[in-house]
Amino acid sequence: MPLRIPTETLKKLQPKLRMISDGDTRVNTVRAERCAALAVRQPGTLKNIPTLRGPEAVPVALADLKKKPKTPPLKRISPDVVTNVFVYLRDPTVEAPSTGYPHSRRGQIVQVQAPLSELPKLAADPTVAYVEIAESLKAPTPTLAELRPAAPSTSLRRFTEGASKHRYGAGVLIGIIDVQGFDFAHPDFMDGNKTRFVAIWDQGGDARPSPYDRDPRPPGEKTDFEQFTYGAEFLAGDLNAAINSSMGLPATDIERQSQMVEGSHGTHVASITAGNRGICREAAVAGVLISLPQEDEDRRLSFYDSSRLADAVDYLLKLGERLERPVSINVSLGTNGHAHDGSAAVTRWIDAALTSSGRAVTVAAGNAGQERGETADDIGWIMGRIHSSGTIPAAGLVRDLEWVVVGNGIMDLSENEMEIWFSAQDRITVSIKPPGGEWSEEVEPREFIQNRMTPQGTMLSIYNEVYHPDNGLNYISIYLSPFFSDTEVIGVPAGTWLVRLRAREIRDGRFHAWIERDDPQPLGRVGEREAWAFPSFFTESSLVDDSTVSSLGCGNRVVTVANLDEAGSRINISSSQGPTRDGRTKPDVAAPGTGIVAAKGFADAADPWLSLSGTSMASPYVAGVVGLMLAIEPRLTAAQVEAILRRTATPLPGADFAWANDAGFGVIDPVECLREAQLVNDRKDLG
Repeated sequence: MPLRIPTETLKKLQPKLRMISDGDTRVNTVRAERCAALAVRQPGTLKNIPTLRGPEAVPVALADLKKKPKTPPLKRISPDVVTNVFVYLRDPTVEAPSTGYPHSRRGQIVQVQAPLSELPKLAADPTVAYVEIAESLKAPTPTLAELRPAAPSTSLRRFTEGASKHRYGAGVLIGIIDVQGFDFAHPDFMDGNKTRFVAIWDQGGDARPSPYDRDPRPPGEKTDFEQFTYGAEFLAGDLNAAINSSMGLPATDIERQSQMVEGSHGTHVASITAGNRGICREAAVAGVLISLPQEDEDRRLSFYDSSRLADAVDYLLKLGERLERPVSINVSLGTNGHAHDGSAAVTRWIDAALTSSGRAVTVAAGNAGQERGETADDIGWIMGRIHSSGTIPAAGLVRDLEWVVVGNGIMDLSENEMEIWFSAQDRITVSIKPPGGEWSEEVEPREFIQNRMTPQGTMLSIYNEVYHPDNGLNYISIYLSPFFSDTEVIGVPAGTWLVRLRAREIRDGRFHAWIERDDPQPLGRVGEREAWAFPSFFTESSLVDDSTVSSLGCGNRVVTVANLDEAGSRINISSSQGPTRDGRTKPDVAAPGTGIVAAKGFADAADPWLSLSGTSMASPYVAGVVGLMLAIEPRLTAAQVEAILRRTATPLPGADFAWANDAGFGVIDPVECLREAQLVNDRKDLG
């Protein structure tokens, strides 16, 4: 049964939103475990819908199914499943449509949180051009370099030249958007008996009121914190009171965050940028903790998507305004969806926020650069084979992409997603062939298949769209979803799936394809098989080893950072590569990111340091240098910051000053960056 949404309204909904709206409550409740922008509003909805971690779910053969699942009519779309979406308005001057649900706005883009059942009504509003679901944020994937390293030298990240100008970041706010918690009482953040953290917004917490509720204002008066109505905000007074409490408990147990993971990623990253042994060791620090729960039920009840990231950036910038400080923000999280050209809603949102001076955002390039193993047991390449590209030179020709879903006794219960982007001048059809199966029919431009069960039991959706409203390109999106009921499961069949592109009309012929990467995660057993959410990937023959920078790092005004292996004088093999889909030079620069020693959060006092490797460690190094630049010249714009970093970068041995797809314009030179920041607004009158 087709989705019962009027055609004109259907055109305004992103294909992924159509597919999700086409699923029943049970399907979307389970889907909420993996889809960051879906959450269950009422915990009672989870009753009788088990997670897939227990022995109660068993594999089922297709022949054993009494009937195939039916697509529900629109009237059955449940209000119990809520989603975060970005709404594009036709005119940036018009008032946003009234929904009665939480929303915020930046220019032509509005964030809205609403039940799935309300989306057709929202899309039908005449002021709305397009609605797309927020993208999943991927957990960072650094590698452990050394478990119990010695403390980093106090001189390691200490730039004494020009210290009287940069004052080690005094007067600057360093913002860290991350996961796993911030150990505000770690010695690396202590100034006497006080922490240098001025605020922590725990987006998934409830231990304190939200930033909106904590904002002092006369009754009925609006606040700059209007959009931050969720989570828990810890302020310096709360944190310092906990540190100096007579209760005998660790301060982090008194002011508890929703995530407090030993060796936490957020603590390590903050330490590099602004710890007492970090770069901006005199700066104020603020953290935003993105909700990324470990348990399935908690994931079903929470959001951890790109709209939350946009809120985090806005919160830190508004906090900087209140404190009257320039702001350097680090984001060591990523997304891999969309066109990798800066046109995604969250990248446009952040770019728009960076038009004002005195603010900058630094982003980790990602750890998807490895194409093959360096040793026999090295499987890091699995995370790297996410991109393919090529040219179909003429009409009538075909190009097959080989897409691997894992096997070897593992049942893949993740939703595998591929996006293919190509010129609006071309017309291309798509068909798909499961392992050992038959080709599907060809899906022509402006056609789609939605939630169709294949003979192997996979739920298949294919959309062939023209003129995407974000960038005008054509694109094809393909989803391979497992089938599940309350007690029966069919994983996505293992093996190589073939995706065939057939050219109907060619004027350009170039295309790019990306696989949306799942984070590997065991889900327990289903019958006799191990169930996993596992990344699918391109075969070596279909892989094209470039353009793997996360889509967040493809923004026009963010600074995107690669991972330098200083000991080897090379870029780490796992560091993602550019350029962007539209040919822009990302990453911008490389910085030390291999074997980086920094604070180990929520650990025993005798074990305070941890050594990690990844672009997650390289990016905060640059954010710290940017903080020093802003301390010298608070009027710097994000564009000037990026230009200075590029201008002063040093080529790797054997390289020249030309941009390279792995190293950007070279290795950051902090001393030269600070000199240029001091001179950037100087003018010499020759008159």
